[in-house]
Amino acid sequence: MSSVIDVREVSWKRDNKMLLKHIDWQVAAGEHWAILGLNGSGKTTLLNMITGYIWPTEGEVSVFGHLYGTVDLRELRKSIGWVSSSLQEKLHMNDKTQHVVFSGKHATIGMYDKPEPADMERVEVLMKQLGVWHLHDRHYHSCSQGEKQKLLIARALMASPKLLILDEPCNGLDVFSREQLLSSIQELVSQPDAPTLLYVTHHIEEITPAFTKALLIRSGEVYKSGPTQDVLTGSYLSDFFQSPVEVEWRYGRAWLRVIS
Repeated sequence: MSSVIDVREVSWKRDNKMLLKHIDWQVAAGEHWAILGLNGSGKTTLLNMITGYIWPTEGEVSVFGHLYGTVDLRELRKSIGWVSSSLQEKLHMNDKTQHVVFSGKHATIGMYDKPEPADMERVEVLMKQLGVWHLHDRHYHSCSQGEKQKLLIARALMASPKLLILDEPCNGLDVFSREQLLSSIQELVSQPDAPTLLYVTHHIEEITPAFTKALLIRSGEVYKSGPTQDVLTGSYLSDFFQSPVEVEWRYGRAWLRVIS
């Protein structure tokens, strides 16, 4: 399989503090990864490294076979979609939902280009795929948090990225909205033209069967990586979280219980 991400011995130092330490991580085409770590573990720093917004103090980063430092990152980023709840605050709340999705074609905030009929056909396909076509013609601000997240994923898919980063997409969702969103993500992965997905979280129960590989990051270091069911075990996670936990697998997902 061809390489999507190749991170070799990457470290990053800021203000005399090492925030990433000797990260080695490879993602092959066809793989979908969950990235698990507590707040401050280095997850977002690693994502910024992959998207070229942070440069490693040591080591090398390649994405889609292109070594950073030898490629135009502005062009490369067009193949990477990044969805996070913080993006919601930057969008125009009075924009229509379909226009929010269309704006992903050129990664703009708001609509500055007149869409072609083919563009709006793709918008419709993506909104139906994510189960939000019924929100067509509604103002973005009137949608629920879960609906907004689905619209942001549709927006990211508008540019047909080869890599899609979902950065804690379930933040702020109630349990029902969370399960609806996770179901949509599971359905997305089953599509034949699905991009490689990275799902970032600190809740293991959000890791659906779509994510067959898992990367555990603690204090800026890789603690463990590999097949999800091999990584998300009570033994590994007790040490990883430095607290005794039990893991139960149900419906292809791991559920964690803290042992008091």
